[in-house]
Amino acid sequence: MRDWADRPNDWNNNLMVLGDFNRDRIGDPLYEAFVATGLWPPAELNDVPRTIFDDDKNRHFYDQLAWFSEPDGTPLLDGLTYTQRAGCFDFIPHIMTGLTRNEISWRISDHYPLWSEFRLGGS
Repeated sequence: MRDWADRPNDWNNNLMVLGDFNRDRIGDPLYEAFVATGLWPPAELNDVPRTIFDDDKNRHFYDQLAWFSEPDGTPLLDGLTYTQRAGCFDFIPHIMTGLTRNEISWRISDHYPLWSEFRLGGS
């Protein structure tokens, strides 16, 4: 993705990565390799649960969304401004309420959807 983002005159503005990267939290070697490319996830996602099985003792950091930024954290977004708002959506209370979390994980997902908000126009 970094090579693609650096190509001139290509469709490379506002590239974002989304997905299950199976990496741990800040300070973990996989996390450090991830951000070494210039990708930065929003800090607002640092404390949100990622899976329906997370609890206070067992938290995961697998799913992520991130965009390219300068080393100081300044986003390299063209025409978009991150609003400092991001989170996850807990769908468990809203669907298949008669099923266990394990059953829901096989029918829907064991991951919560993540979101981040951007303002158009750059400011």
